Amino acid sequence: MKLLVVEDERLLCDGIAEDLELEKYTVDRCYDGAEAWERLFVEPYDLVILDLNLPGMDGLELLRHIRAERPETRVLILSARAQLSDKVTGLDLGADDYLTKPFALEELEARVRTLLRRSFIQQDTRVQVGALTLDTTAREISAPGGPLSLTPKEFAILEHLMLHPGR
Repeated sequence: MKLLVVEDERLLCDGIAEDLELEKYTVDRCYDGAEAWERLFVEPYDLVILDLNLPGMDGLELLRHIRAERPETRVLILSARAQLSDKVTGLDLGADDYLTKPFALEELEARVRTLLRRSFIQQDTRVQVGALTLDTTAREISAPGGPLSLTPKEFAILEHLMLHPGR
């Protein structure tokens, strides 16, 4: 598995990278947001560990680019921004996980293992079965006559059935 650590504090970046290399990951280091984007454009990574306060390009802007161009890349935000609003913003923009500084290396390692185990990117968020179309992101269902109004429980049941056809 190939990882990219994007952190402007060189000592911290190098420490994280060295720890993950001991865990047998291939790890590249980057200290600047713009440089990280250039690397991501050229080479695919399985996971990006991303600080938010970066020179060159802000971490949230880099996250937007990653989601637009490389949606399959997993992103773990590692930031000193500990406010709930910061976490929600990062997760809503597409981060797969958010860990605040200070942190324990053991927890970072566990989160990396968890993210790399997951295979959760669905290329198309719309599922079609017969005449019904379900949008898993917008949480909407439509039929030939227009959108359907379902209770949350009805939607969950229909979603399950549409995602598991023939079962």
